[in-house]
Amino acid sequence: MFERIDHVGIVVAEIDSALSVYSESFGMELVHREVLDELGLEVALLEIGESHIELLAPLSPDSVIGDAGPGMHHVAYGVGDLDASLALLRERGVELVDGFPKAGVRSSRIAFVHPHAAGGVLTELVQAAPA
Repeated sequence: MFERIDHVGIVVAEIDSALSVYSESFGMELVHREVLDELGLEVALLEIGESHIELLAPLSPDSVIGDAGPGMHHVAYGVGDLDASLALLRERGVELVDGFPKAGVRSSRIAFVHPHAAGGVLTELVQAAPA
């Protein structure tokens, strides 16, 4: 079902200062930056091999991550068919956060597996937007 590790999501207080660490200190290339107003997030993707580090900064306390402190937030796996993956997980009795896909970064489609079903780790499934 999972094709690759798509990204690791990390909550940061503020994108620009985090970028100085990840890009300047660690040498990771910034490949995308976006504000997701509907989620109250600013997101930056840094490339690392075929995967990414996703920096997430809340825009306000009522953001979807407004109550999350800084640090690792989730692991995301790339899937070829998100609908089929969600159907298979439901069939297997895996608890999902959302029972349906949502819009993600770079026009991707995403859904989350509840941490209770994944050993305490919030797990995201990502289907990339068509090329």
